[in-house]
Amino acid sequence: MYKILLKPVFFLFDPENIHHWVFSTIKFLCKIPGVPALLKSVYVVNDKRLEQTLFGLTFPNPVGLAAGFDKDAKLFDELGYYGFGFIEIGTLTPVAQPGNEKPRMFRLPEDEGLINRMGFNNGGVAAAAERLKKRKTKIIIGGNIGKNKVTPNEEAVSDYEKCFEALFDHVDYFVVNVSSPNTPNLRALQDKEPLTHLLNRVKELNAKKNNPKPILLKIAPDLTDGQLDDIIGIVKETKIDGVVATNTTISRENLKTSPTRLEEIGAGGLSGKPVRNRSTEVIRYLSEKSGKAFPIIAVGGIHTGEDAIEKLNAGASLVQIYTGFIYEGPGIVKRINKKILKQRA
Repeated sequence: MYKILLKPVFFLFDPENIHHWVFSTIKFLCKIPGVPALLKSVYVVNDKRLEQTLFGLTFPNPVGLAAGFDKDAKLFDELGYYGFGFIEIGTLTPVAQPGNEKPRMFRLPEDEGLINRMGFNNGGVAAAAERLKKRKTKIIIGGNIGKNKVTPNEEAVSDYEKCFEALFDHVDYFVVNVSSPNTPNLRALQDKEPLTHLLNRVKELNAKKNNPKPILLKIAPDLTDGQLDDIIGIVKETKIDGVVATNTTISRENLKTSPTRLEEIGAGGLSGKPVRNRSTEVIRYLSEKSGKAFPIIAVGGIHTGEDAIEKLNAGASLVQIYTGFIYEGPGIVKRINKKILKQRA
């Protein structure tokens, strides 16, 4: 139904505008008595074989929603009704910021991908924390944190500290995001020295808490093997809990979309099917080279159950979707979980 009736209509409109409209619609519908229960009956797969315990958290199933979809923590409860095992909110910054100029999100239907240069647009971490205080469900929530655009890299650690402190009591795990291509110079924080310093500082803050939270690092798919070796070393040295692989790519290789259209769109991170293979390569490299030393949450080009299983076989423990949710519709979570169960039968 989604791909036949709804998607063709949605794709007639600007991606960002339709995103906000869908959010408002879901929010409204879920206030109607009985709708949440109906959605859960349609989309949720309850099966103990899907459960996965990682870094002290028990995920009801391995399919999560990637950061960026509910960046301001406005719809986490409602999105849980669609069968997700966990929701990652953010990326959040200490101070609200508008992000980059519009238009800043573009569909590539021929490639089943998206290009975005949102630029960490969000209402600030404090506002999101207030909404998270009102959580109605037990859905596992990850907090994806970043730095403000105007904050120089030399002062970036302070931004991550502020976000960590503001969200600590309201999320179940943290993801340190240094891999978005849409904030100037952010990816420079993936270099060995600044990244080690940043992660050590977040770990220090975490250690002072009575109930430390898992800390993960989100990396780009555009890293070289040498840089991935550095990531493995940093994860082991800092003893963080895992890696989210991968963010969007700046590559435009092997696309069906015309070069003219790509030039019109311009800069931004590419997600969806075009990043699937590279994401899997990174996951496999990290898993094999590290000797499976840490958990990996896979994200990048997951549109089918087969795509998810590919990531799990490459060494991931959990998977996340974003672009696949847009192209395949809400039934994708159930279909992936069913496929995983079939394989485990």
